[in-house]
Amino acid sequence: MSGKTDPGRFFENFRLGERIVHAVPRTLSEGDVALYIALTGSRFALHSSDSFAQSLGLPQAPIDDVLVFHIVFGRTVPDVSLNAIANLGYAACRFGVPVYPGDTLATVSEVIGLKETSNGETGIVYVHSTGTNQMGEIVLDYVRWVLVRKRDKAAPPPPPVVPELPDAVAADDLLVPEELDLAGWSDDLAGTRHRWEDYNPGERIDHVDGMTIEESCHMLATRLYQNNARVHFNQHVEAGGRFGRRIVYGGHIISLARALSANGLAGAFRLAAINGGRHSNPSFAGDTIYAWSEILDRATIAGRDDLGALRLRTIACKNCSAADFPDKDQDGKADASVVLELDYWVLLPRET
Repeated sequence: MSGKTDPGRFFENFRLGERIVHAVPRTLSEGDVALYIALTGSRFALHSSDSFAQSLGLPQAPIDDVLVFHIVFGRTVPDVSLNAIANLGYAACRFGVPVYPGDTLATVSEVIGLKETSNGETGIVYVHSTGTNQMGEIVLDYVRWVLVRKRDKAAPPPPPVVPELPDAVAADDLLVPEELDLAGWSDDLAGTRHRWEDYNPGERIDHVDGMTIEESCHMLATRLYQNNARVHFNQHVEAGGRFGRRIVYGGHIISLARALSANGLAGAFRLAAINGGRHSNPSFAGDTIYAWSEILDRATIAGRDDLGALRLRTIACKNCSAADFPDKDQDGKADASVVLELDYWVLLPRET
C-alpha cells in the first residue's frame, strides 16, 4: 500500500490540546440554499425571500442557520469523526455573523477532552470547533463529543480529561446582527401572528406534520455537507455493524425538526444558539419524523425592544405522532421513539 490515502483518525491518534486545521473551505451558493429547501421543506421567510430579508435591514436572505451548522460541521468529519460510531452531543454552540451566498466557510478545531470507554475498544473525543467566513469573522462556535473506534485495542489510553461545559449559552451572550431591524416585520409574510409575548415557559407545541426519510434524502443531504462518515455512506461495511444498515446523519434529523417546527414557531426567524443536543436513538431510511417543542425560558435582549429570545426544547420522534409528547420515563431514559432532544435559543419579533 502506498500510504497516500488517509484512513481517518482513530481514538489513539488524538492528542489533548492539538489544533486541527480542516481541509476544503466551502463557498456557499444559491444552489445550496435551493437544495437544502428541497431536502427539508423549511419554510422560514427570512431564509426564503430576499425582499423579506431586505425589509428587515439585511442585504439579502441569509443562509439558513442549520445549513451553516452542517457546512461547518462537515469540514471536521474527515479529521474527527470518519471512524466514529456515533456523535454523542453538542454544547456551547453560538451562531455569529450571518452567512450569505458567496461567503466561504472554513473550520478549525481543538481537542479539549479524551476518555477511553470501559470496553477498551472505543473512546470519546471532545472537540471545540470554530467556523469563520472569508473575512475571518466567526459564524459558528461549538463543542461536540464523538464516540470513536480504536484501531489498536491494546493501545494505552490517555489520562481521562472531560471538559466542563455550560448547561446553556447565556441569553446575554446571544449575537444579534447590528443591521437587523424588525420594524418592517410582516406577520402575513412570515405566516404567523404569534410573537415573542405569545409564548410562555412550560407551554408545549405539537408541530403536527411529519416527514418520511428516504435513502435518497439523507444520502444527498450528507453529501451536500461533504460529511463522509462511513456510518452514513458505506452499506458494504455497515451491513456487518450494529444495525446492519446505514444510520441517518443526526444533523439531518435536526434539520427536519427545525423545518417541522415552523408550524407553531414560524416567527422564530433565527437560531441563535444550541445549548445541548442528544441523538437518543438512531434513525433509518423509511422512518417518519415528527416533532414537538417545549418553551423553557423567555428572555429579553439588551438594547433591543423589537425582538426577544425563547429557549426551546425540541423533541423529534420517529413513526409515532408527537401529539402524546413522547419523552423520557421516570428513570430519565428516552422513549424508543425519540431520536433527538435539542435545547436551543431562537429569536422572535416582539409586539411594537
